[in-house]
Amino acid sequence: MQYREFGKTKEQVSVLGFGCMRFQTDHKKDNQILEELAIKQLRSAIDMGVNYVDTAYPYHGGESEPLVGKALQDGYREKVKLATKLPCWLINSREDMDKYLNEQLEKLQTDYVDFYLLHSMNKGFWKRLKEHDVFDFIKKALEDGRIKHIGFSFHDDLPLFKEIVDAYDWDFCQIQYNYLDEAYQAGLEGMLYARERGLGIVVMEPLRGGSLTKEVPADVQAIWDKADTKRSPAEWALKFIWDRPEVDVILSGMNDMAHIEENIKVAKETLPNSLSDAEKALIDEVKAIYQSKIKVNCTSCEYCLPCPVGIHIPGNFGRYNYASMFSYEEGKKRYEHLDAKARADQCVSCGECESKCPQHIPIRERLKEMAEYFAV
Repeated sequence: MQYREFGKTKEQVSVLGFGCMRFQTDHKKDNQILEELAIKQLRSAIDMGVNYVDTAYPYHGGESEPLVGKALQDGYREKVKLATKLPCWLINSREDMDKYLNEQLEKLQTDYVDFYLLHSMNKGFWKRLKEHDVFDFIKKALEDGRIKHIGFSFHDDLPLFKEIVDAYDWDFCQIQYNYLDEAYQAGLEGMLYARERGLGIVVMEPLRGGSLTKEVPADVQAIWDKADTKRSPAEWALKFIWDRPEVDVILSGMNDMAHIEENIKVAKETLPNSLSDAEKALIDEVKAIYQSKIKVNCTSCEYCLPCPVGIHIPGNFGRYNYASMFSYEEGKKRYEHLDAKARADQCVSCGECESKCPQHIPIRERLKEMAEYFAV
C-alpha cells in the first residue's frame, strides 16, 4: 500500500480509504448489514494496508458506526485512522454537537476519532452550525482529545467552499472529484485552493456512484480498448485521481472482495504524476464522449428553485443526463422514483425559473422534452 502525508496533519494515510456506507445488506434493507461478511471485508482491507476508515452517523440507517466499532475490536482500532462526521441536519443547539459526538464514540467503541468532519456542508448547514457556535465545539473537542483533527465534507458551490476553507484553520476537507466532475461543486479549483492552505484532501465519488463502471457505453469502451495497457474502467478512474499529488485519500464504498483486491492493487502501483500524455489523452476522449451525451448543462445551483408548482428542476435534469450518459432504464427508474408532483411533466410553463437561471437554460423547453423522453 502507498501512503501520503495528510496535509498539515503530517499523518501518513493510505491512498485508498474504506468507505463504510455500502456494505452488503439483508433483503435490500439498508440498516440490516450482513455483519460477519462486512467485518471480514473491512478487516481484510486493513490487513492489506488500508488505514483510513470512513463512516458517518446516518450511513446504513445508523448501523454503520456500530458495525465499524465491532470490526475495529481485537487490535484493529490501533491499526487505523478513523473518520466519522457530525450530523449537521440534526443540530439545533450547541449541546447537540457534544451529544452526537459522545453517542458516536460509544457506537464506535473508542475514546477518540482521528478525523472528524462537519458532514455535507452546504449553505443551510453552514449557517446553522455557525449560529450554534460550532467553533467553540471544535475547540473543546480538540482540547479534550475526543477528536484529533477537524475537517468538513462538502456539497455546494465553489464560492461557499472557499468561504468555509477561509473561515477556520481546518486540517482537511472531503470533496467529490472524478474525471467528469472537475468543475462540479468544489472541483479541481477548490482542491487546489484548499491544498495551498495546507489542508489534507479526501476524494469521494471517484467512480461517480459506480456510473463510470457499471454500464460503460460501447463508444467509451472502444476508447479504453485502444490503450496499450489494458485496464478496467474503475482502474482508469482511480488512476486519474491518484495521478494528482494533491489527493491524499480516495474513499471507495467497497463491499465485494474482488473489488477490494482490485482497488488495493491499483493503489499499490499508482504514483502521483504517473499517467503518460497518451493515457491522459485517452481519458480526455472518454470525457468528451460522456459530455457529448449531456442533455442539459445544469450545474445544480438551485437558483431556479423553488418552482411555484413544486418541480425539482435540477433533480429532473440530473436524471435526464444520467439516462442519456449511462443507462436509460436506470435513469427512467430514478425519474419515476421522484414524487409525482416534482416531475418534469408537471411544468405549467410559467417561466419563473428561466429568469433566475445563471446558465440561461431554456428550462420549460427542456422539461417538456424530458417528459416526452421518459414517456416512452
